Amino acid sequence: MIRVRQLRKVFGTASSAVTAVEDLSFDVEPGAVTGFLGPNGAGKTTTLRMILGLVTPTAGTATIGERRYADLPNPSGTVGAVLDKSAFHPGRTCRDHLRVYARMGGYPDSRVAEVLDLVGATSYAHRQARGLSTGMRQRLNLATALLGDPRVLILDEPSNGLDPEGIAWLRRFLRDLAEQGRTVLVSSHVLSEAEQMVDHVVIISRGRLVTAGPLTEVTRHGTLEQTYLALTGAGATA
Repeated sequence: MIRVRQLRKVFGTASSAVTAVEDLSFDVEPGAVTGFLGPNGAGKTTTLRMILGLVTPTAGTATIGERRYADLPNPSGTVGAVLDKSAFHPGRTCRDHLRVYARMGGYPDSRVAEVLDLVGATSYAHRQARGLSTGMRQRLNLATALLGDPRVLILDEPSNGLDPEGIAWLRRFLRDLAEQGRTVLVSSHVLSEAEQMVDHVVIISRGRLVTAGPLTEVTRHGTLEQTYLALTGAGATA
């Protein structure tokens, strides 16, 4: 389980402080795909980075299996994450990119072929990163996150750049991972797609929790888009 408790993050000095996240608490349970939703600037990426130990909280805690990310004995074998969409050497092939990360994690080369096949990227594994489409990059990012066969996946906008066929594939793929008992946390701004992909939602606005729970309960009075706009006030702003 991912557990966030009273998380707070303030950037800047006392005279120019900006509060990105304030008193944020929620759980992400195994066996389900959880959508992490909120307007631009709501604090989603900052929260994900705090969960992964890339940003130090001002207050509160974020744990994975009751441990901070930094305290996990085998981080890449526990958590697979995709936050940076451009972490590729432009002249390196997909296969070589994965080989580098496999060696860093202590995984055999055979795992490279396995994850390429898992994400449907074997046909272009020989191509250099500079020649990949956005959708191909998304699949390569996902393959990188899966090298350690992690029990937890944290993905920031994984459907960006995918065509309709790719989005349908991603939806099935993430659900299959959740059905294996894995914990899957996915941020998204495409609400119509999120509604078809997730089982639970966590919605934040201005760094604070707006609502969290099973999708069927959160949307009992309307679609996810209608509920989201009503709760975040985005509809009135628009």
